[in-house]
Amino acid sequence: MYQLEYLDIEENKEYIKTIEKVVKRCFEEEKLQNTKLYISITLTNPENIRKINKKYRNIDKETDVLSFPMFEKDELQEKIKNNDFVCEDVLGDIVISIERVENQAKEYGHSFERELAYMIVHGFYHLMGYDHIEEKDKVIMRPKEENILNQLEIYR
Repeated sequence: MYQLEYLDIEENKEYIKTIEKVVKRCFEEEKLQNTKLYISITLTNPENIRKINKKYRNIDKETDVLSFPMFEKDELQEKIKNNDFVCEDVLGDIVISIERVENQAKEYGHSFERELAYMIVHGFYHLMGYDHIEEKDKVIMRPKEENILNQLEIYR
């Protein structure tokens, strides 16, 4: 379901526990558990996420999470509907700045687990083709994110 890489940060078993349960729930919710899809997740630091953001999005600034989907939304929905996955295929890449997760958890007054879980869910739904830039899209994406977190009992 996922492949995890650490880029210039130390491995952490707590991260793995959170990632596993969140990805599993996301896949179940979107009925992807019987597909050959997986997510590539990279946990890194602010410097690396800034470089990645600059290289791939031409935005020279640090951020908390980046998502790089491999499919257009319509194409993905068609593939899921027809179970059209012959071999293992990456749904997309999610890159998360662990330092930003720590800082935002403190800033928002909730746990590190909650913030990391949110980053995973948020990235996942971007990979699924959802967005939040316009209000009409946000009202679809945000409830999906909250639904996953509530099912896992990961609250603010």
